[in-house]
Amino acid sequence: MGDFFVHETAVIDSDVQIGTGSKIWHFSHVMSHCSLGANCILGQNVFLGNAVRVGSGVKIQNNVSVYSGVEIEDDVFLGPSMVFTNVNAPRSFLEQKNYARTLVKKGASIGANATIVCGNTIGAYAFIGAGSVVTHEVPDFAFIYGVPARQQGWISKAGARLNFDKGTTAICELTGEKYELCDGVVAAIV
Repeated sequence: MGDFFVHETAVIDSDVQIGTGSKIWHFSHVMSHCSLGANCILGQNVFLGNAVRVGSGVKIQNNVSVYSGVEIEDDVFLGPSMVFTNVNAPRSFLEQKNYARTLVKKGASIGANATIVCGNTIGAYAFIGAGSVVTHEVPDFAFIYGVPARQQGWISKAGARLNFDKGTTAICELTGEKYELCDGVVAAIV
């Protein structure tokens, strides 16, 4: 055991790396060859498939399965019971190990009960509303929701809506950080 917490009902397979300060709660299962960064929280009944990589500072709420083929970068939030898929055309009678890659970039948040169809990238600091079904790439700082999910605007790192109605720059009302919109791409102005 390292400097992390694993509840007695959790199952941790062989060859797993768990970062300092991370907590793995009731009935969770981390399969072989997984990597979990520092200061992560895996809620009750979380599953990490074989060789899944999870960055640092990630919070995975109850009843979430992160299957092989999904990669989670730092500071991501995965809401309760949200779903990842990992095979494009699943059939119960065919064993398929050619997983489509799904990437969730730094700081993104995915709401409760959302579904992320495999093979897509969720951009940095993007925000996916609860119950959404994501079937396409999501740009950095995008605010999307619905079934199927559609972009409804832009959002800051802190989670405030960004208003570009008066031009190509917006200011986060929570932090004062400035953002620029250019050719459909939002970036923080440093």
